[in-house]
Amino acid sequence: MTYQLDPVRGRLGTARDISTAPETPFADGLPLRRGDHFGTLPLGDPTGGADGIRWREQVDGKQIYPRVSIDRDVTIKMSDGVRLRATVIRPANRFGQTALTPYPAIVNINPYNRAAIDFIDHALHVPVVSKAMKTAAGSVDATGTAFEGLTKLTQTLAGGVFDVFGINRTLVRSGYVQIIVDVRGTGASHGKWEILGAREQQDSVEILDWVREQEWCDGKLGLAGWSYSAINSLQGADKRPEGLGAVFAVEGCDDIVRDIYITGGMPSAFIPAWLSVVNVLKWLPNPSTMLRDMVRGDTLRWASSRVKSPATEMGSIDWGFLTARDPRIHDDPYFDERDPEIDRIEVPTFTVGAWHDLFSHSATGIYERLDMEPGRKQMVVGDGYHFDAGSGYGGDAAPPRLDVLERAWFDRWLKGHRNGVEYYGPVTMLQQGGSWTSGPSFPRPGMEHQRLYLSDAPSGSAAHAVHDGTLSSAPGLHTSSLKVKRDLRGMISRDMTQVTAGATMALGPHFNTDARFQEKGGLSFTSDAVIERVRLSGALNLRLNVATTGHEAVWAITINDVAPDGRSTVLTSGALSTANRALDHSKTRYTAEGAVAKAYHQLTRHHKLPVPADEPVRIDVALTPTDAVLEPGHRLRVDIYAASYPRYLNVVPDLLKLRGHHQRLVIDPKHPSYLTFEADLPII
Repeated sequence: MTYQLDPVRGRLGTARDISTAPETPFADGLPLRRGDHFGTLPLGDPTGGADGIRWREQVDGKQIYPRVSIDRDVTIKMSDGVRLRATVIRPANRFGQTALTPYPAIVNINPYNRAAIDFIDHALHVPVVSKAMKTAAGSVDATGTAFEGLTKLTQTLAGGVFDVFGINRTLVRSGYVQIIVDVRGTGASHGKWEILGAREQQDSVEILDWVREQEWCDGKLGLAGWSYSAINSLQGADKRPEGLGAVFAVEGCDDIVRDIYITGGMPSAFIPAWLSVVNVLKWLPNPSTMLRDMVRGDTLRWASSRVKSPATEMGSIDWGFLTARDPRIHDDPYFDERDPEIDRIEVPTFTVGAWHDLFSHSATGIYERLDMEPGRKQMVVGDGYHFDAGSGYGGDAAPPRLDVLERAWFDRWLKGHRNGVEYYGPVTMLQQGGSWTSGPSFPRPGMEHQRLYLSDAPSGSAAHAVHDGTLSSAPGLHTSSLKVKRDLRGMISRDMTQVTAGATMALGPHFNTDARFQEKGGLSFTSDAVIERVRLSGALNLRLNVATTGHEAVWAITINDVAPDGRSTVLTSGALSTANRALDHSKTRYTAEGAVAKAYHQLTRHHKLPVPADEPVRIDVALTPTDAVLEPGHRLRVDIYAASYPRYLNVVPDLLKLRGHHQRLVIDPKHPSYLTFEADLPII
């Protein structure tokens, strides 16, 4: 469901709209008035305008309390007897005495061990040094140099995401309580880690119930987090717990299967690496409570829990790779239980994503599925990955820092401050190839579905590729068969950076903004240069006519922006194994003409289809929704690869089917291959 802002009722948030609109209720029943928020906020201003300045001043200025009081030794007992361990951060006076006034409580539940969060907190709050470090991180700009990727990672420090992820001292000093809890079976918490499972979701509800009953909580609750803790924040919100008033989720997910576990039917190298990290961290005792835990017997209970599940799910992952028999190698009810039910969420929800995040489909998918009016839901999407969340935020033409947006969001919905944050955005995006913009919807207004066909005729722009083909407005007249082989060039590509959550962007442009090295192993199809500025916004789908000499094949796709100097930058990507080509027609989206606009594949073992040798079959590859601009002189390109390791892996049985095979794209006027996308002007 797509919502548009209603200018008649003042939902656009411009000074004219608000001053001329009648007093009408907005969500919480309170009337809108011209003076109800600070300054003016013109639609289309990603910085937040005068309101954004005020939000930042409130965070960077003097707070109600000068200090915080931190209790790292809190135990919360669940209904099944398992003990979860938590840190409670409360406001304190200049002598360190805890404030007795109850305040709204912000809850963060994550599996990365509170000891690690404590380390980050200490590093970011070294007197004088930490402030200088953040300032330096935000001011360094190596754009256009070999260090561009490293700079982007460094700027994350100044973007505020670590305040959302860990201890946010400034937020607490402004009159909040913060609670950080180790997920069951991780950190210092007892029990078995279930990786977002049903018992863990029940824990979230019980934690919120416990928090609401504490004397230091005024009964109003917020959920916040980054990555895993963003996902369980969305899970907690879909249970509609009493007292929950708002959610602030950075890079969460609503479809774990298609985003990261088995994209296009293929496992990702990220999952075993991530599981290894969390499984190691869960064996590290928290040094701040170690002695007391030993005296109380908590260490023994903790160790007993760990012995019962020493390496959660590592064995099943290995078994799945070897045999393809584990259900987690396919779509399965295991995942259905873990995906947040976004359309059940009722409280105001602010989501932050990135076009090349691990959860790139969810960057826009969560906002779309939130069944509430814009203003109560907000979306910010940057042109980045996972580890660099918030990088560049707070700049002159960028959104406010994430800690600033989080504070404004909770001030509005938990404290009732009429600070204008409901008029921000509601859809704020860093347009790839362009700049930050704010607007009323995603896709942007004015987009129309278009189609470009793959032709074997040379474009003259990709001589370095295995084949230099053309994107044209009509199918070609000739039939041809274009072979493509598997290689390892995907290890030096944007795919590699995406699957490493952004870590390899520091290694240079071939890992981030220049795909020409990877293109040497692929089939390229490029349009003519556009003569007008063309905006692309929304979902994309690539229909292909393919064949293989074996009984399985892997197709990895990127859609690129090609600059006049030849640099090819990936805008979006997707992949599919041929055996997983079956569509769920009830969830697949179609254009008015009946073409697939966004494929939704049935990735279960039961729905796998046979792959006939040397017989062309049609497949639809779902590509991540995106927002981009092609400037005059730029071209649109489709790149097709037979593999992209390690982003898309094959289980051993599929590798045996792939052995010695040859893949080919069949260009056939009777069964054309074509790209379906949304744009405001024809590209050709």
